Amino acid sequence: MKQIKQYILLAVLAFVAGACDKEDPTIDTEYPVINTDAPGTFPLQCSSVKRGEKFTFKSTFSDNAQLGSYSLDIHHNFDHHTHSTEVSDCNTDPVKKPVNPFLLIKSFDMPVNQQRFEASQQIDVPADIDPGDYHFMIRLTDNEGWQTIRGISIKIQ
Repeated sequence: MKQIKQYILLAVLAFVAGACDKEDPTIDTEYPVINTDAPGTFPLQCSSVKRGEKFTFKSTFSDNAQLGSYSLDIHHNFDHHTHSTEVSDCNTDPVKKPVNPFLLIKSFDMPVNQQRFEASQQIDVPADIDPGDYHFMIRLTDNEGWQTIRGISIKIQ
């Protein structure tokens, strides 16, 4: 009787171990992609924009299944903090305290059932903000909730 219980236990363990190895191919487990090498992409690392003017954000997004939404976040970097997505350093101004920094946080939906999307958004930079070092953060989320973040250092003059 003891041997039968051991065989049953081994069979159950083998079944559980075998069930864990199989991955459901219908479940999306891939992160979406922010392509910063596509022609016309802006801003790029170390780009400059001017106060009181407009610029157009452009980037190409893709996903293996379906894209969801993206958001843009522009905030000051007067304290020289960093984001782990930055690959190179830009020339920075001395550390300073913000008086009237620019802050933009905005989300955008994309058309449904898209695996590729050319994002283009016009951004107004107010004339009365503090010039200096800023971060331009792009957050891209696919339809399943996987998110890719890209941090770009820019200068507002």
